[in-house]
Amino acid sequence: MNILLKSAKIIDTNNEALHLKTRDIYIKNGIIVKIAAKIEPESKTQVVKHKNLHVSIGWFDSSVSFGEPGYEERETIENGLHTAALSGFTDVILNPSTHPCPDSSSDIVYLKSASTGLATNLYPLGTLTMKADGNDLAELYDMKNAGAVGFYDYKLPVTNANLLKVALQYVQNFDGLVYSFPLDTKIAGKGIVNEGEVSTKLGLKGIPTLAEELQVARDLFILEYTGGKLHIPTISTANSVKLIADAKKKGLNVSCSVAIHNLIYTDSVLEQFDSIYKVMPPLRTKKDAKALLKGLKDGTIDFVTSNHTPMNIEEKRVEFDNASNGTIGLESAFGSMNQLLDIETVIAILSKGRERYGLKSPEIKEGEVACLTLFNPDDTYVFTEEHIKSTSKNSMFISAELKGKVYSIINNGQHTTND
Repeated sequence: MNILLKSAKIIDTNNEALHLKTRDIYIKNGIIVKIAAKIEPESKTQVVKHKNLHVSIGWFDSSVSFGEPGYEERETIENGLHTAALSGFTDVILNPSTHPCPDSSSDIVYLKSASTGLATNLYPLGTLTMKADGNDLAELYDMKNAGAVGFYDYKLPVTNANLLKVALQYVQNFDGLVYSFPLDTKIAGKGIVNEGEVSTKLGLKGIPTLAEELQVARDLFILEYTGGKLHIPTISTANSVKLIADAKKKGLNVSCSVAIHNLIYTDSVLEQFDSIYKVMPPLRTKKDAKALLKGLKDGTIDFVTSNHTPMNIEEKRVEFDNASNGTIGLESAFGSMNQLLDIETVIAILSKGRERYGLKSPEIKEGEVACLTLFNPDDTYVFTEEHIKSTSKNSMFISAELKGKVYSIINNGQHTTND
């Protein structure tokens, strides 16, 4: 495969020599062989020209869920990765949200093999405990050797403090990454939305911010005692940002993420009782969203994730109390972030994070393997169901005005395009 990108503006804040420069990029057999102001195409070369063409290293999403195995009607691995590719992502971390959940090395091998040969790379998480039941540690070392990049009982808190302590101590032997979902279930009770003015007005049971913050504080105390590597996924409150910022100042090895929808939407959208906005953690207040955005800008928050969670239509079109949590987000991730932040910041955020999982970050450099995302940052449009490539259509961004179009990705010797 020979590809010539013509007049592509490079966005790469880690590459001062090429950042914001417009260059031709020649890719031969999946390798970047030449970057120059003007390159003439050789024979049998695909010439790629687009309006306002920009290019960056391939984007990375630290939290996606598909359905396979067990919930293939929601999303297969193949279609999920194709959706990720068309959304600009060359690498994704897969949550252990399937049935059965991946708690052994053979499960990890299956997930890896199911993604072989596709343009977007899949890196699976294994569960922290057997069957994700919170009792006994799963086969962490074996799963790590099979390709698991971390250990997470998906959306389930580690209620046993001693188990978290033992896990953090154990994984230090092989540089493992432990997840702990930030929710104290005793405080949360049967809550389904953020506790506050909106929940009171609507008569919905609320989840206080305290339920998240108590768990974050506990986990950070344990991390300080044990050492090791801890990741706290999808925080949602202002105080969580402060707690993690203080922990990082102490030198603790902790990272965290935020879902893009928690930056953009607040619990005020719940007034129509539309279950499309029912997610976990719940949408919080404007004050929380502002603090999350500030934490993202100052580096306290390490990742923004689509938190892509496909759900069957019958799991959403029921009474609000009975609806499942989750929204898909791959297709809308770039366009929504690009409305919120300047393009250089957006690309810097979408491009970083692989090192946390022991993965090599790609480079736009002659001699390097081509791992690129091609896009137009200025295209504006209203997001509709027609833009959704996922099998499930449960997106809270439908009818939202987004900014930025993904043209294609080049990765694994493949060119996957929206054209």
